[in-house]
Amino acid sequence: MFDLDLIKSVYSGLAGKIEKSKKTLNRPMTYAEKILYAHLYETQELDAFKRGADYVDFAPDRVAMQDATAQMALLQFMNSGKNTTAVPSTVHCDHLIQAQVEGKTDLNVAQNANKEVFDFLESVSNKYGIGFWKPGAGIIHQVVLENYAFPGGMMIGTDSHTPNAGGLGMVAIGVGGADAVDVMAGMPWELKMPKLIGVKLTGKLNGWSAPKDIILKVAGILTVKGGTGAIIEYFGEGARSLSATGKGTICNMGAEVGATTSLFAFDESMARYLKATGREEVAELANDIKEYLKADPEVYENPEVYYDELIEIDLSELTPHVNGPFTPDRATPISEMGKTARENGWPLNVSVGLIGSCTNSSYEDISRAASIAKQAVDKGLKVKSEFTITPGSEQVRYTIERDGFISTFENMGGKVFANACGPCIGQWARPGADKQEKNTIVHSFNRNFSKRADGNPNTHAFVTSPELVTALAIAGTLDFNPVTDSLTNERGEQVKLDPPTGFELPSNGFAVEDAGYQAPAEDGSKVEVNVAPDSNRLQLLSPFKAWDGKNIEGAKLLIKALGKCTTDHISMAGPWLRFRGHLDNISNNMLIGAVNAFNSDTNSIKNQLTGEYEQVPKVQREYKEKGISTVVVGDHNYGEGSSREHAAMEPRHLGVRAVIVKSFARIHETNLKKQGMLALTFVNEEDYDVIQEDDTFNFTDLVGFAPGKNLNIEVIHSDGAKDMIEVSHTYNTQQIEWFKAGSALNLIRKQNN
Repeated sequence: MFDLDLIKSVYSGLAGKIEKSKKTLNRPMTYAEKILYAHLYETQELDAFKRGADYVDFAPDRVAMQDATAQMALLQFMNSGKNTTAVPSTVHCDHLIQAQVEGKTDLNVAQNANKEVFDFLESVSNKYGIGFWKPGAGIIHQVVLENYAFPGGMMIGTDSHTPNAGGLGMVAIGVGGADAVDVMAGMPWELKMPKLIGVKLTGKLNGWSAPKDIILKVAGILTVKGGTGAIIEYFGEGARSLSATGKGTICNMGAEVGATTSLFAFDESMARYLKATGREEVAELANDIKEYLKADPEVYENPEVYYDELIEIDLSELTPHVNGPFTPDRATPISEMGKTARENGWPLNVSVGLIGSCTNSSYEDISRAASIAKQAVDKGLKVKSEFTITPGSEQVRYTIERDGFISTFENMGGKVFANACGPCIGQWARPGADKQEKNTIVHSFNRNFSKRADGNPNTHAFVTSPELVTALAIAGTLDFNPVTDSLTNERGEQVKLDPPTGFELPSNGFAVEDAGYQAPAEDGSKVEVNVAPDSNRLQLLSPFKAWDGKNIEGAKLLIKALGKCTTDHISMAGPWLRFRGHLDNISNNMLIGAVNAFNSDTNSIKNQLTGEYEQVPKVQREYKEKGISTVVVGDHNYGEGSSREHAAMEPRHLGVRAVIVKSFARIHETNLKKQGMLALTFVNEEDYDVIQEDDTFNFTDLVGFAPGKNLNIEVIHSDGAKDMIEVSHTYNTQQIEWFKAGSALNLIRKQNN
């Protein structure tokens, strides 16, 4: 068991901190508030912080990093001046394993192909006291849930789906690597006090409905930006009826509505999961202070008084949903999917069904999906689609193999991939994807942006529960509702699939031979971390230049992005993952997926020096070589999606000075600030339309950059006409110091020296 002393320490002070905070607030507290106020940084003065306005310094209990983001995070930490991490931290090797053949084969290929990176991560972990989870150990969020998450705790992770730990009552927040460096270096971690969205769950799930349908429904209500700047807190009798892993699924996918995090209060299902995963003492400790691991009674009695927004869902009436394509908030009940697909021209034929991932790979998920797979074999149904399984951890994989579920899937024609992210993040060598044919896949993952799974912009990806994925793969068509429809088996008989059945936890307990954990060296001072100067995978970082204190003048428009521009558009994953530790090389993917508002093309922008249309990174490198600053303009919710800070570091590295948009996604805005860039918002959204292709920008009052003070920019058009646009920002005094120093890391290093 990990972190027992840490958990005892947190719990010993929790009650006193919460009681003191209640006196300051002079009112009852929600569960999220209790955790936040109990984790204030030691120098942060206690106050009744204003939600959505006040920046607050926090002290998270731990940090977790996945291998793709850990590279840049640890390269930055190496420049922080620290000898070891200030809080328990872990690295999880899950992103760099490509799904192609089957688990063991793919793992061996990945270990050879990525040996340099894995060796680097292992040696840095060894040197700085960081726990290392080897390739094949599992997906970061599932491993955290099984080993580290605990009720009432607070953690950050360099992945946007870190909120998965909310399934065990933890405030777990996805961040960029620079934020992780702050916490690992013992510095305060800053966050704007989140607003609170309450979701009251009544009734109980039944039939084909699953925990996944709850968050699919919520995503349809809130949309991809409706949760931005807020924590979603679930409560009610319906919440208590869900398993801990079901709660984790809901919290995991809360990232798709932009929520800071999501969580459930401590209850018996969490206690059962803690005991089943070898943490009975944690369950007992939590039970001793259970009144502090939930909202106060007055909150539950009058939730509309204490939450900024309230949503109510009756689980007894909730029907299975399928969300997509191309966006995770387009929610369609399965009963309407066939009709909706035909109306929109979506391919009805399901080519592949994929289950697993960090969102839905628990024992319960797999057992329920296996119950459907078994029916297919027993009832003589021929499976119409390809079918794959991605276990979330080696512990889950070993246990489901022992209990016969893998054999069940294989009997149905399923293929088991490695315990890794795989297709969910674009690490899928899908045969024929390069032909870019129009097709449909269904999966139990969390995101379904264009090109994300297989690189094909014409793959229509739909998100649903593992059991519904299995049913749709058996039927081979979106136009199948297992609640009402029948299928024809190989004997020509009409058969109906029964609702799924499963097990919350394995009756014989979890089992594993080698979970994949490697403890760091007791004394890392003698451990050498070597990065070859000629490596194309790893590159030591040089500090970004500090601001010269002058107004930015003569900046050229690099690109005006049209519509949805996620971090996948700004810094693609897939094959680019191999360069996550080499800033210059990965910068060759900067904004290549963004749609140019002036020609509706991707990776084709006008070079103002030549008048020619060229690739975005090529044009930007030419501007950088000639010392010309640039500006990026974007639409709403710019930077939605993954926490990858490369989407901020690449523009910074190549010389982009400012990003001006209608609105930002939370993590990306923070990442831009951390890297010393200007993240600005149009005061008048209509000014987005003012920007023309050949524009030049002059900042007229940047020298007076101050909290709460808008900036003015002179925009000069190619015909000599000028427009003045006003932009706002959310920088506080500390964040302006990051900008002045060139980056937050520059400031940390200066303070440590």
